[in-house]
Amino acid sequence: MRFAGLDTLGRVATRLATWYAPPHKAGYALAKMNPKGFIAPSAVIYHSDLRLGKNVHVSDRVIFYQAKDGGPIELGDNVSIYRDTIMETGYGGSLSIGRHTGIHPRCQLNAYVGSIRIGRGVDIAPNCAFYPYDHGLAPDRPIREQPLKSKGDIIIEDHAWLGVGVIILSSVRIGKGSVIGAGSVVTSDIPDGAIAVGSPARVVKMRSDIVSNTKIKNN
Repeated sequence: MRFAGLDTLGRVATRLATWYAPPHKAGYALAKMNPKGFIAPSAVIYHSDLRLGKNVHVSDRVIFYQAKDGGPIELGDNVSIYRDTIMETGYGGSLSIGRHTGIHPRCQLNAYVGSIRIGRGVDIAPNCAFYPYDHGLAPDRPIREQPLKSKGDIIIEDHAWLGVGVIILSSVRIGKGSVIGAGSVVTSDIPDGAIAVGSPARVVKMRSDIVSNTKIKNN
């Protein structure tokens, strides 16, 4: 791992390091051994502006893709991107992820037209999807020929937690420390510290209420 990196020699060194490492989460430990981090040999980088912080972990079959006019993808220090996740930018959209955030397998982050901003220490469970854009719906053209449009960026604040299969649509802010239940579809802002579930997602409780109840029971 001393020689790991994105150049040809670095990719070869990474492949050698993985020969005796267990699958899935071993890359997380390998990333800590080198400030250049760990990029799995099977990861695909088709992007001219990928910016990596220190000790980044990118797992098997992750894809970084840049479509026409795609902006940068920026991963902060100690970010983990697990297997089969796809991260794309296009048509002016960009994507940034703050340090110590983890994105688990099979997530889809498509920053087209609008951008995606994910803060620090965010936990994103498998199969989540982020779409800061929509297709037009005019009746005179097939959907695939409709222009893309966006109501606004997706913003996930620090230390939020998204359950399995959450979908986030355009112009949504998920507040700091909030929790989104599995399978929810988020179409509007969620305040700091809230617990939201459903399709569309609705706030059902505040985390501060749970803390208060716990204190009462302990007394």
